[in-house]
Amino acid sequence: MSEFQNQKNLVRDLHKELDAATGNDVENVLSRYIESDYLWRGYHPFNELTSAKELAKVFWSPLKTAFQHLQRRDDVFMSGRNQMDDFQSVWVVSMGHLMGLFDAPWLGFKPTQKMTFLRYCEFNKIENNKVVETAMYFDIPHVMMQCGLNPFPTETGAQLVQPGPQTHNGLLFDPQDPKIGEKTLQTINAMITDLGQWNLGMSLEDELRRTWCEDMIWWGPSGIGATYTIERYAKQHSGPFRNGFTDRSKTNHICRLAEGQFGGFFGWPNFTARPTGGFMGMPATDKVGEFRVIDIYRRQGDKLAENWIFIDLLHFWKMQGVDILERITKIG
Repeated sequence: MSEFQNQKNLVRDLHKELDAATGNDVENVLSRYIESDYLWRGYHPFNELTSAKELAKVFWSPLKTAFQHLQRRDDVFMSGRNQMDDFQSVWVVSMGHLMGLFDAPWLGFKPTQKMTFLRYCEFNKIENNKVVETAMYFDIPHVMMQCGLNPFPTETGAQLVQPGPQTHNGLLFDPQDPKIGEKTLQTINAMITDLGQWNLGMSLEDELRRTWCEDMIWWGPSGIGATYTIERYAKQHSGPFRNGFTDRSKTNHICRLAEGQFGGFFGWPNFTARPTGGFMGMPATDKVGEFRVIDIYRRQGDKLAENWIFIDLLHFWKMQGVDILERITKIG
């Protein structure tokens, strides 16, 4: 048995019971699995919640009411020890979509009566057979776009419902060879080192080639979009992003781990930066903003092949004085 199997089974059982729960059962299920001293981090407008009761009332029950027959469709499931605390804590990660029939209002969006996807990723910290901390990040602008709303003026990448790994092997329910995960984490760390420089004395494309496959896929959040190949990624996201910001802080992750050929991290926030104009078609504000991010990676050989990204763009732009959620719900 892998050292992570108990933790994986705990989260799988939680998901199974939570997905089936309705009404008051939602809080009851959460209470059985969540420690009393608990912290849940979610994107704006949910932010931090601190109990099973609050989590059920504020997030899960309204979501399950709005999205009938809610179905969990995971593409990545993994576990590992957290590099950021010297590999002391164990976290379980799941990523995919929650899909349901959008039959009742949610966050002010009018229901479409159609199947709708909420793209998400969740990190769960496990101690003593309980979930003690969760980071659950989700793509609310993607829901807006499925409702026919357009929250941002430009999108440099492609907007779509994002698939899972090209290799279809991201559900690591069974034990994995730890050496494979160690290599994945080393590759992610090398990429992070390069990313934090922005001054390696070479072209952006050549910098990316140090740690990325030539046919990499960057599955970006709605409002930025997805992009394919190093050349298009540099042109459609990485280059415009670097040109649109100054004063980027150092990376500050809460959890970073890998298992098998998959790995990832999250921060609260990961980093801060000051917009100088042009990013997502928005003007400069000269205000430092926070980037709450989850990144999930698939390694292929010695380099990274795919990257799924979650960014709390609603929170970032609200810090800039633009309440995207409030503005778009007045339209929709």
